[in-house]
Amino acid sequence: MANKHRIAIGSLALSASALVGLAVHEGYTDTAVIPVKGDVPTLGFGMTQRPDGSPVQMGDRTNPLDALKRTLAYTQNADAQIRQCVTAPLHQKEFDLMADFGYQYGIRALCKSSIVARANAGDYRGSCEAYKLYRFVAGYDCSTPGNRRCMGVWNRQLERYTACMEAQ
Repeated sequence: MANKHRIAIGSLALSASALVGLAVHEGYTDTAVIPVKGDVPTLGFGMTQRPDGSPVQMGDRTNPLDALKRTLAYTQNADAQIRQCVTAPLHQKEFDLMADFGYQYGIRALCKSSIVARANAGDYRGSCEAYKLYRFVAGYDCSTPGNRRCMGVWNRQLERYTACMEAQ
């Protein structure tokens, strides 16, 4: 990483490249789907809530432009919430990874996570390691070799871990 200096959290926001990466990882659906067994319905780029805050229901529909607008609005709101719970300075990459995790698991889950707790304690490598703790969906361990249920969830955590460690 070119810039090894961490930045005060108040100066960070999700980068454009991270927003694109998030959309690529989530994938797009114009009709609500259940992405993995045991999960809730998602729509657009993985949104679990309608614009009014109610849960996405099977049969809900969207289009690419509305889905992207909703994802951008969500991430901008999430940035502010992340800046409230993360007190440690971060690299841009660390912030982007936390925002991506928060998009997948919820900002509340991120703020209560060992990812944030370890970063706030100055244990940045431990914060990276903590991504690997989040490997379960509906009680199933997605890191189980050869599983066809949620291997993508585990692979995404490993990608976050690797990217985080590269930022150290």
